[in-house]
Amino acid sequence: MSDDFFFLEDDDEALPEELGSWKVLIVDDEPEVHAVTKLALNDFILDNKRLEFISAYSGNEAKTYLTQHNDVAVVLLDVVMETDNAGLEVAQFIRNDLDNHFTRIILRTGQPGQAPERSVIVDYDINDYKSKTELTAQKLFTVMIASLRSYRDIVVIEENRAGLEKIIDASVNLFTSRSLEKFMRGIIQQLASILGFSKDAAYITNAIAVSRPLRQAATQELFVFAGNGEYAGLEGKPLQKNIPDDAYQLCQRALAEKRIIFGDDYVVAYCYSKHHKDSLLYLSGIPRKLSETNMHLLKLFSDNVQLAFENVLATQEIENTQREIIERLGVAMEGVDGSSNHIKRMVEMAELLARYAGLSEKEASTLRLAIPLHDVGNAQVSSHILLKTNTLTKEERFAIRQHAEFGYQILKDSDNPTIQLASILAREHHERWDGSGYPLGLKGEEIQLQSRIATIVDVFDALMNERPHKEAWSLDKTVALLHAESGRHFDPQLVKYMLDNIERFNGIQQRWKDS
Repeated sequence: MSDDFFFLEDDDEALPEELGSWKVLIVDDEPEVHAVTKLALNDFILDNKRLEFISAYSGNEAKTYLTQHNDVAVVLLDVVMETDNAGLEVAQFIRNDLDNHFTRIILRTGQPGQAPERSVIVDYDINDYKSKTELTAQKLFTVMIASLRSYRDIVVIEENRAGLEKIIDASVNLFTSRSLEKFMRGIIQQLASILGFSKDAAYITNAIAVSRPLRQAATQELFVFAGNGEYAGLEGKPLQKNIPDDAYQLCQRALAEKRIIFGDDYVVAYCYSKHHKDSLLYLSGIPRKLSETNMHLLKLFSDNVQLAFENVLATQEIENTQREIIERLGVAMEGVDGSSNHIKRMVEMAELLARYAGLSEKEASTLRLAIPLHDVGNAQVSSHILLKTNTLTKEERFAIRQHAEFGYQILKDSDNPTIQLASILAREHHERWDGSGYPLGLKGEEIQLQSRIATIVDVFDALMNERPHKEAWSLDKTVALLHAESGRHFDPQLVKYMLDNIERFNGIQQRWKDS
């Protein structure tokens, strides 16, 4: 070690509050190198963060630590340890095995001839290369500043990329509640990264984030709509019960005063709305005082987030209206009074079974919209026949069977994907796996998967509930029939999915009992 290794002078000036630390892994088989490095950088501070030193005395020890911790900012790496190229193996392990291109690697060697500088930097993705004899305290300080700034900027870029990826991914299906939550989380992450916030952020509104439909709360209570960090997983939860009292009061103040409130390490941005109750954007863990530029960016951001949120609410209101109209039309086509929840049960059971069967989010959503129209052909069948409690005549059975073709003819000419699927469901929901169904006698996978799903949930619901010609069956009796008809009436794989999860399907039955 060179004699001109000197240390930074003490500074009595009061330091700002520290927010976290930079992890520095020292990898060297000489204990004195660890001690001197720590002394030289003892009072190092960058962005109000000190250094947190971790010591490893061999290449293998360094690999073990790096495997378990992916947040090391800088590695000060000796070349020669247990072997002549142990350090180079660690560098290769970081970049290739761990696929870690964030951590900055500074190679230090007391034997420069062991590894020529140019080949090492190029071949091993080293960020800096120093001989121990030339690495004075001042040079160590300089190289640490450069490395940490590089690491910091790379992490910010990665957070931006991750945020943008979420936004792009969500934009494919933005106007569903689940994708909107993902979209909001991506935007929050993006803003937190740009302004240097922590990842603790939440978008707060009076709209409850449930899968379907999005609804307005009846009270003045606020809810977490989307969150990152400590607020992740609180979606749909009442705000007051899930954040500290002082944070809740802060949110109420911003809402009452209709403005952005800045604190020591937090910000609450009021989001103005022309059409709905106003919302808030809450971020905590700010590492520094915001500049005027950042404040202006936050104001623009909060206004646009609210605008996007309102556009989605408006779109979902239209979708919910369309869904309700279709469901009510489906109930009317069933030929039963308004006390029946058959359509509600079928919709939920079909969507659940579709997910077990591997249908995509979009396919399951389309099935949910289409299935209420599966019996639309009943509109051309006499209600006297549909509600008859006596044994049907041959002519009456033929008339009822005609409803499948009637339904298909009513819906078949639509260009709308939901109506197209509804036409197929109308025609095929009485087909059977063994080919003995009607009207076409389709067999096995000739029957569209969505139609096979409609078939089994329709029969399951009919058995579990009272009909004009029968009493409701018990769950055990219904399950026994599913077993018996697997591979005959029903797709055996769908029967398995239903029986493996029978409590969930029975739960839907209990939740939507006929009144």
